[in-house]
Amino acid sequence: MNPNEPILIIEDDEAIAKILMISLQEFGYKTRHAPDLATARREILTHNPLLMILDLGLPDGDGKTLITKVRKQSQTPILVLSARNDEKEIIVSLDLGADDYIIKPFSTSELQARIRSMLRRTYADSTHEVLTCHALQMNLTKREVLREGVLLKLTPTEYNLLYYLMKNANRVLPYKQILKEVWGVGYQHEMQYLRTYINSLRKKIEINSTRPHYITTESSIGYRFLCHNTASKEHQ
Repeated sequence: MNPNEPILIIEDDEAIAKILMISLQEFGYKTRHAPDLATARREILTHNPLLMILDLGLPDGDGKTLITKVRKQSQTPILVLSARNDEKEIIVSLDLGADDYIIKPFSTSELQARIRSMLRRTYADSTHEVLTCHALQMNLTKREVLREGVLLKLTPTEYNLLYYLMKNANRVLPYKQILKEVWGVGYQHEMQYLRTYINSLRKKIEINSTRPHYITTESSIGYRFLCHNTASKEHQ
């Protein structure tokens, strides 16, 4: 994580953008502001943001198009901050690659907590290690997952979920614990998020997602990632 890189606020409401900038700067973050998608694209190219806070309703288009574009090029964390509270809108945004979603009006304290959680998840594990389990291999430096040598296309949230499961292999992980560690504070009761992503992840890493070998369900408790040869090694 480079402290000189700014948090990019993509928000057309000047008052909200100002509140966000002041709040973030008080905690030592540098900030940049883009009022529309066109400006945001230029900012991303020229300033390589540490994290993006993205409104969906922008004057020149839907913010979800930017999520798709960014995810083709980088794993920069994206936090959607939107007045849209429809569950389908939230799920689509997360599936496209957003790391988190907060509905307006919002608490600046909660926003700060979510940002800290996202930055820890994204940057704290940038070590020269590879986790392996049977046919799966997770390269923490490249943030890549391979199955039998084939690169899997995982969203950032799927990657973070799989990492948490793999690093705690063979342990029963309660639902609320997974939600807190992967999604952050305030998500402990969002069971639908967890079920959706577990199902999506199973389809990508399992040979048969209806009879999972890796991610097993511990009824009424949580999930367990089964692996009898879990290993981490220095990436050569």
